[in-house]
Amino acid sequence: MKFKWLIIILLISFYFVAASMGGTYKRASDPATFSKDIAPIFYRHCIECHRPGNIAPMSLITYEDARPFARWIGEKVRTREMPPWHADPAFGEFANERRLSQEEMNKILAWVEHGAPEGDPKDLPRVPDFPGQWKIGQPDVVLKMAEEYVLGAGASDQYLYFRIPTHLKEDRWVQAVEFRPGNLKVVHHAVAFIETPESFSEAQRLDPTVKPGNAVWTLLETQPSPLEVMDGTNRRIRSDAPVVNDGCSAADVDAVGFGGNNKVLSVYAPGRGVDTWPAGTAKKIPAGSNIILQMHYSKAAGKSEKDRTQVALVFARAPVEKVVNTRSISNILFEIPPRADNHKVTACWNVQRDIQLINFMPHMHVRGKSMRYEVTYPDGRRQILLYVPNYSFHWQTVYQLKRALDVPSGSKLMLTAYFDNSEANTHNPDPSKAIRHGTATFDEMMIGFVDYIIPKPRERIIAKVNPASFDAYVGKYEIDPTAFISIVRVGDKLYAEADGKRVELYPISETVFFSQNTESELSFAMNEKGEVSGFVVTQNDKLVRAKRIK
Repeated sequence: MKFKWLIIILLISFYFVAASMGGTYKRASDPATFSKDIAPIFYRHCIECHRPGNIAPMSLITYEDARPFARWIGEKVRTREMPPWHADPAFGEFANERRLSQEEMNKILAWVEHGAPEGDPKDLPRVPDFPGQWKIGQPDVVLKMAEEYVLGAGASDQYLYFRIPTHLKEDRWVQAVEFRPGNLKVVHHAVAFIETPESFSEAQRLDPTVKPGNAVWTLLETQPSPLEVMDGTNRRIRSDAPVVNDGCSAADVDAVGFGGNNKVLSVYAPGRGVDTWPAGTAKKIPAGSNIILQMHYSKAAGKSEKDRTQVALVFARAPVEKVVNTRSISNILFEIPPRADNHKVTACWNVQRDIQLINFMPHMHVRGKSMRYEVTYPDGRRQILLYVPNYSFHWQTVYQLKRALDVPSGSKLMLTAYFDNSEANTHNPDPSKAIRHGTATFDEMMIGFVDYIIPKPRERIIAKVNPASFDAYVGKYEIDPTAFISIVRVGDKLYAEADGKRVELYPISETVFFSQNTESELSFAMNEKGEVSGFVVTQNDKLVRAKRIK
């Protein structure tokens, strides 16, 4: 009898618990329906991509669109492959996180389990409008390629560069940037670089055939480094180049990569989204600059395709107090052995001034498996900032921190990537080959982009200085045993010269100079005899010291 009453009590208790949870779980007799339960979730999280003419392979707007893919949707939601969000939730808090809530997952899985019923079409919410407006709002400027670029019917995997004049008459601070590829089927990714007037003048000095205005060229028309070879229209590291898989162990961690790049305006890749920065924080485009679009086109053999990509800019309205910079932390000297299924590669950045980190974007190709961002502070503390355990080449996310992270001078940022060059990697073009850095999709890359902010540099006012004082600075200076800079005077002007490139220096005072259209400052140092002994250059995140040798 006691046992019977115990069963009755348990059943009654279960009834009340189940009743209290009725708002969370659907009973089998009242399954979720597309119209009432699933469409609102799809409209919130999915149809920005899953709609006609966009990058997703199918639309999810209507029941007729979604029903054939119900089982596939359930599996992708169950494994959290969709919506695409590859960051481990144990590390970092991100403002643009796309993960579904547990309640949303439960609804979708219940809908699939009960045969994916449509329900009453009257329950459908209104479909969001996608009238073609820019996500960043009304742009102040839209820059576009001068004309459509045509890719032939054959297979293509190539980089092209397009110079687009901005026609800016004054320096402008950019608050938001948005790419609009002209053909999503062939634009794999794109990078917009800022080419300042000074950089353009230097390009003309080195190659007098370079003319102002729109232009287009391929990698074949650019000079490869001694470590690189051309393969058709692509470029890769030579097979006999030094191998450095642990870039963080190198004496010069920048030397194993691109050495950082602060001329990046914005990047496009499937899944990345737009760049917007808080009021008072922006990127600077100097007056008269050009934008260089680096376009990576990739297509299979078939019909010819056209593209005319655009880049929209919104200028800052509020006074700018902080500057956004984009830097790449990279390793281009790695080598992935044939059939290696978990090959480790590292790259580091030694932070030389106080910064605030705001965004991360891992970039690898089809053998990329995972990537971790980590910081070691000056006191030895270590912190994982981002861990992407299942990287996807086909959906490259920028991870936007909810709150800017203060990173003091003397810290080290470390990237650790793993690559799968085995037969088990279904995206692997050829597991029998050793793989090095290269531009083609079938080669590899190991790059971690970082957006950080620093205080806006002070306004530069050119001081009146007697040009005769420049003679004291003329000479040769050593940065390290392999890098030298010469300070030269030409008439009443002072220049810094290295590797055939010459940059004019403008005086702020008798000992401090700046380079126009860059945020760098060069300060000459004196010894106890009052003689020039060297100089220090600060630019963006870098601090470089040089000693005078003649």
